[in-house]
Amino acid sequence: MNLQCPLPTTNKDSIRLGHGSGGEMTQQLLKEFIQPLFKNTWIDQAHDSATLPWDSDRLVFTTDSFVITPLFFPGGDIGKLAVYGTVNDLAMGGAEAKFLSCSLILEEGLPFNTLKKVLQSMAGAAEETGVKLVTGDTKVVERGKGDGIYINTSGVGSLLSNHPIDPSYIRPGDRILLSGDIGRHGITVMASREGLEFETALTSDCAPLNAAISALLQGGIPLHCLRDLTRGGLATALVELAETSGQAFELDEAQIPVCESVYGACEMLGLDPLYVANEGRFVAFIPAEYADQASAILREERVGASCAIIGKVTGKPSAQVILKNSLGCDRLLQRLPGEQLPRIC
Repeated sequence: MNLQCPLPTTNKDSIRLGHGSGGEMTQQLLKEFIQPLFKNTWIDQAHDSATLPWDSDRLVFTTDSFVITPLFFPGGDIGKLAVYGTVNDLAMGGAEAKFLSCSLILEEGLPFNTLKKVLQSMAGAAEETGVKLVTGDTKVVERGKGDGIYINTSGVGSLLSNHPIDPSYIRPGDRILLSGDIGRHGITVMASREGLEFETALTSDCAPLNAAISALLQGGIPLHCLRDLTRGGLATALVELAETSGQAFELDEAQIPVCESVYGACEMLGLDPLYVANEGRFVAFIPAEYADQASAILREERVGASCAIIGKVTGKPSAQVILKNSLGCDRLLQRLPGEQLPRIC
């Protein structure tokens, strides 16, 4: 097995794999090279998508790129990821996805049958989520200069709620609702890549989240903030939200669902499931009086059957995330420092 652990470094001469982890090195890249040059109201929201002024409706816009290997894995493939990922980013802003663009970067030698399977998967995912793919681009790179196929998708949507849903709306007392068990995607991709087998078949959590968000909004749940869990896992997402909102969170480790196969694989590989990637999970910040109602609504959705209230916003002045274990001990969570497994989404 070829595990890599590119931790943060003082070398600032070149890009490393960890700069794509979504963790601490990614934050360094954003803060030092990108945000200072493109600073504006919308990029400062630091959210999965940007809510923009556009006539009478507010336009929501996002983009993402997908570089996973292998291209096909139990529970999903790069085509589904490319559509679901952008639809999910729009849903995290409280928006319904309307239109997508798609740019394909193909490696010379990619079999047409593989390309056909990926495109068919994208078409099925678009139909499932109700989004229209309306424009795109194709480039081909030399043999050996890509992993078969890279995909970029951008999406626009319209806001479903009466106000933007973003970190600035997180309030003391909010409950933190996790939509399901964590870590399936990262462990599934790692097992596919390395040929690992488990006693129980494990599949990725790759899934669209728009229907679940729509159900919560239609049920009258005042969602303060949403965030889907991808690279860096649950812990990194919550640390980002704590820092952006300026709020402190407290988590109950016993309430965080982790399936037995993921837990066992993490123990074997020395990984923490809190930092393993997901592609069909999200957290929602909800006023305490709506938490039980929101849980009941979410359990009716395919992606929310194992949802759980895992913590709360404490109102303490420091922007940090504290995990309480079964013994009552506290653990301060940090961002994922480097990259556990590259090319995973």
